Amino acid sequence: MLLLSIETSCDETAAAVVRDGREIVSSVISSQVAIHAEYGGVVPEIASRKHLEMISPVITQALENADIGIGDIEGVAVTRGPGLSGALLVGFSAAKAIAAAKRIPFVGVNHIEGHIFAAFLEEAAPFPFLALVVSGGHTHLYHVEGFGRYTTLGRTIDDAAGEAYDKSAKIMGMPYPGGALIDKMACSGDPAAVRLPRPLIRDGSLNFSFSGLKTALLQHVAKHPVTIPGQDANDLCASFQQAVCDVLASKTESAIRQTSARHLVVAGGVACNSGLRSRMAQLCDKLQIGLSIPHPSLCGDNAAMLAVPGDYYLSNGFASPWTQDVTATWDMDSIKELFL
Repeated sequence: MLLLSIETSCDETAAAVVRDGREIVSSVISSQVAIHAEYGGVVPEIASRKHLEMISPVITQALENADIGIGDIEGVAVTRGPGLSGALLVGFSAAKAIAAAKRIPFVGVNHIEGHIFAAFLEEAAPFPFLALVVSGGHTHLYHVEGFGRYTTLGRTIDDAAGEAYDKSAKIMGMPYPGGALIDKMACSGDPAAVRLPRPLIRDGSLNFSFSGLKTALLQHVAKHPVTIPGQDANDLCASFQQAVCDVLASKTESAIRQTSARHLVVAGGVACNSGLRSRMAQLCDKLQIGLSIPHPSLCGDNAAMLAVPGDYYLSNGFASPWTQDVTATWDMDSIKELFL
């Protein structure tokens, strides 16, 4: 099946053409980072308006890059949620319009589900597996038994890891988004230079919390202002990143042992982080299990990742009804209800 997939959940307008849910024929992403940087974060209304401007050009470019016409598309996969409602509506409406005009099926895909299966665009992981999804809005652990069969084992109770990165970067005076800059500066810092907490690391649950870590960093900067660029800032970045990775690794190891998982998938925007990638590789070597982390180009929001579950659903007759609408919140555990 040749699928057109569309992603507009937040601040990237993306479209891709994917064959059989595995081969990326083309992938186009229009980022709004420069626009939102002025405001220090994503402004939902601005994001929606920019999606309206870019959705047609991005889809057109994806088709042109694939050297096909819209008539060659056999189905459409699109992000239904979770995300910003106004932003989601732009992509979802475009997908519905194309599917209706060409009389082909479409399917609304869970954004987090897309992230989990981004790794399948390089090499499929064996079911069942454990998935750690780490992004600006999500830090979750899932037991994945198959497409549509997910059990949430743990989740953040406040700030997600990516959110903590960006907020901490702002505290240190870095431009938005600052997560990647923290990662870069951490490479030149001493991770033991600043004592920072590891929230919930020994609470016995698989849940996460990063608001306390962010507050501790704020208090440290208030007493010891950092200079950027400067070794003091590098050390603080390294200490912060070490704390985040300690928490993520500890909770993930506990989940692996509880589920007896033999494979780990790490996904989401923060999966680009070099410290996290290295730490997860060390963990899987220690436990002697398999590891899948997508190429950094597939970790952030993109449309190609949606085609993996999208192709499965459409190939097995699970197309979305025309009455379906977007949803700002969508629990992964509830997806299995679609198959009952």
